Amino acid sequence: MIGAVAGLAPLLAVVELGRTLLSPGPIDHDHVWTVVIAGAVGLFVRLVFTAASSGIGHVIDGQVQLTLRRQLAARLGRVPIGWFSRRRTGELAKVVGEDVSAVHPFIAHAPGELVSAFVVPLVSLVYLFTVDWRLTLITLVPVVMAMALVPLLMLPARTREQEEFDAAMGRIASSVVEFVQGISVVKAFGGSERAHRSFLSAADDFVSVFFRWVRGMSVVAAGMQLVLSPPFVLLVVLIGGTALIISGGLAPADLLPFLLLGLGLTAPVAALGHGFDDLQAARRAVGRIKEVLEVRSLPEPAHPVAPQGHRVELRGVRFAYEGGHEVLRGIDLTLEPGTVTAIVGPSGSGKSTLVQLLPRFFDPDHGSVVLGGVDLRELGSQELYRTVSFVFQDVRLLRASVADNIALAVPHAGLDDVMRAARLANIHDRIVELPRGYQSVIGEDARLSGGEAQRISIARALLADAPVLVLDEATAFADPQTEQAVRRALATLGGDRTIVVIAHRLETIADADTVVMLENGSIVERGRPAELLAHNEKFAAFWQSHRSAAADETEPRSGVARGDEPR
Repeated sequence: MIGAVAGLAPLLAVVELGRTLLSPGPIDHDHVWTVVIAGAVGLFVRLVFTAASSGIGHVIDGQVQLTLRRQLAARLGRVPIGWFSRRRTGELAKVVGEDVSAVHPFIAHAPGELVSAFVVPLVSLVYLFTVDWRLTLITLVPVVMAMALVPLLMLPARTREQEEFDAAMGRIASSVVEFVQGISVVKAFGGSERAHRSFLSAADDFVSVFFRWVRGMSVVAAGMQLVLSPPFVLLVVLIGGTALIISGGLAPADLLPFLLLGLGLTAPVAALGHGFDDLQAARRAVGRIKEVLEVRSLPEPAHPVAPQGHRVELRGVRFAYEGGHEVLRGIDLTLEPGTVTAIVGPSGSGKSTLVQLLPRFFDPDHGSVVLGGVDLRELGSQELYRTVSFVFQDVRLLRASVADNIALAVPHAGLDDVMRAARLANIHDRIVELPRGYQSVIGEDARLSGGEAQRISIARALLADAPVLVLDEATAFADPQTEQAVRRALATLGGDRTIVVIAHRLETIADADTVVMLENGSIVERGRPAELLAHNEKFAAFWQSHRSAAADETEPRSGVARGDEPR
């Protein structure tokens, strides 16, 4: 406010100089210098205070954006995994990135522009009314015309077009992410034309939405720019001032403040008009941010209960993804400490969904998952993740050092412990070959294959040393030597741990204490591998089909198919 008012001083100084220089008689040089100094001081005060206002606004904006992104990260870390399956990556990236950045004009610039838009015209009007009230009303004509056009920018149709514009931008972002993530598959299978069509369709949709939005806004925006433009304002003031001077109602020198301050009346309103789109965009962005922040997270218990041991029980568990068919149907299963349980079954049988209930990525729709005699819903998340460690086929490593990635669950672990876990996961030798060894940063000087990244993830789980270990096809990308090393590591660490493995390789299944066969979300067989083979039912057929597939793979190389026999 101080900066805005001080900004009028140079204009008022020019007005006073004009009056002094145009008045009859000798010129008062002292008065002239006083006016010049006053104008210069006003300009300096404006620069200092507007700079301070802008600086404070940008600091607050940075704090708000940081807080919003932290809140979004925290919320996304607590929502059910199933929620992500209904959201496209590009749309979420837009919320965390572009939408948070869209609040910048509202916080860093809008306060100053709003103050200028109200304070400068108000002070100018007070001064101009003291000079001539009639010409003041004439000077306000462009402002009134511009304000009359503002409601046209807020019509429901304009709001709907803005929302369609944002949605089209989100579709483009998602199509780009999907195209880039799947580029290797697209190239390998010759689907580049189809993949390009998806992106081009999103781009064409955006263009049509954009043109529709522009057509709706262009006439109103052009009208506002015209009536607030300096030539139009000067024309209105000159016409009104000339008429008053000719009629003898206004001294010629009194026209000068209207020519200068008249522009001062319209400039802040014009700036506010230009910032209107930014304010509307910020409002819509905050709405989308609010939607994510209001997503229901998995509830935390008010009074967490500590588990007594690490026996895992699934009691009458039924589960369906939102809007989908039931994936798990009445699962009753007990996982005893000190045992390895292999979950097998055809694709879509519910294996991954079942094991994802153990780290509470979802809550069952019916029944309960019990750990150490305590329902997971009564267990605090920190206690749960100290008890349950997991490795999934889809590995994600952080852009941090290899050591930090392995020690993710145990941040204060020493390098010796990290190296021991890496050796057990058969990844130590590969790490020491990196430019900076364990300090090499993933994505910078550490480029790892899918199998190597999975071994980092396995080392992370081994270092966590949790009593319950969940492996969802954790050795899917591993070579036979690595898989054998991991199996030895699990055997070494086994003890009284509860280990659950989703596996298709016969060796892994053969080593299990118990095999659970799933089909269409239900348990159809369970028992020791040898016993199930002796029954010669569904598991035996599953085993034989995989044995035949293994034979087909090894015959071209050795002519012999070999596989471990189950205990």
